[in-house]
Amino acid sequence: MSEETKLQAIRDKIDELDKQIQTLINQRAACAQDVADIKIRSGETDHFYRPEREVQVLRAIEARNEGPLGNREMAYLFREIMSACLALERPLKVAFLGPAGTYNHVASIKHFGNFIEAEPVANIEDIFRVVESGQAHFGVVPIENSTEGVIAHTLDLLINSTLLICGEVDLRIQHNLISNEKSLTDIKKVFSHQQSLAQCRRWLDKNLPQAEQYAVRSNAEAVRFSKKESATAAIAGSLAAELYEVPILKSEIEDEPDNTTRFIVIGKNAVPPSGNDRTSLLITTNNKPGALHELLRPLASRGISMSKIESRPSRRGVWEYVFFIDIEGHKDEAVVAEALAEIEHETAMIRILGSYPKAVL
Repeated sequence: MSEETKLQAIRDKIDELDKQIQTLINQRAACAQDVADIKIRSGETDHFYRPEREVQVLRAIEARNEGPLGNREMAYLFREIMSACLALERPLKVAFLGPAGTYNHVASIKHFGNFIEAEPVANIEDIFRVVESGQAHFGVVPIENSTEGVIAHTLDLLINSTLLICGEVDLRIQHNLISNEKSLTDIKKVFSHQQSLAQCRRWLDKNLPQAEQYAVRSNAEAVRFSKKESATAAIAGSLAAELYEVPILKSEIEDEPDNTTRFIVIGKNAVPPSGNDRTSLLITTNNKPGALHELLRPLASRGISMSKIESRPSRRGVWEYVFFIDIEGHKDEAVVAEALAEIEHETAMIRILGSYPKAVL
């Protein structure tokens, strides 16, 4: 058998597999429509997204994956299939910090897939506002970065909001220098968000010492500025370069190779347990010696891991603070529920900001 004959046989097999895959995807989509019909008849009319169900599906896909595609690639493909099927039931409206092309936009796509009604807004306050008012089903907001720390503004907004945390997204941040210029020596200004400038400080000092740095509202906005003005560049992600049609001059210029931002998904509904969850708490303590120790003791005595603790001024009194705490487990799990009940007796106030599935990939 000649090489050409072998290639043709493989191509014929691929064509047949493509037909089967297409048929199966459409069968899955029809099942999604059946699910929507049942939910509508039972009175559900807002949206049909179930975070715990989707993450369980993705975890199962990872567990049974045998390659040659990696878990990340396989999960991405199924995320898009689920996103398209959900859009047939009822498209999700997702608010994020705009304009289109920001890392917030990328995080929204990573979590929900491409088949959403994207709602870019001007600032983080507006993300909370449009979700609270029902103009969007969910919002995606940054909460901490591996090199720059917590986003204090997001924490402050959580204090006064009734919204719940419904999920989280870990996004590897890859900064690119985006410009219509052909050489670094031609660049006199660099636009970007202030955090992105900080995350590329060493690279900029070494490679663009002659360029002035200008902080703007978002990375995508920086690309739009750079597109209009000669001798400039922007620092942003590849999606912004693609959307605004400005070339990437240098890739991956971030100072820390593992630079990652954690985003949270905010919405109105509590999420049932998925089997591998995180719970975020907002706690105020009485202003007395040993108060923080007493707060943490119920967790430690039950072997509940704490993954984060941050303090913020309460704004209700001088030197009074609130604590943001992330713990392992779901609030409905018996051992977690016991610990939370005990903490409630020892504190001035405890509020569960949400129990939600841990980020997948």
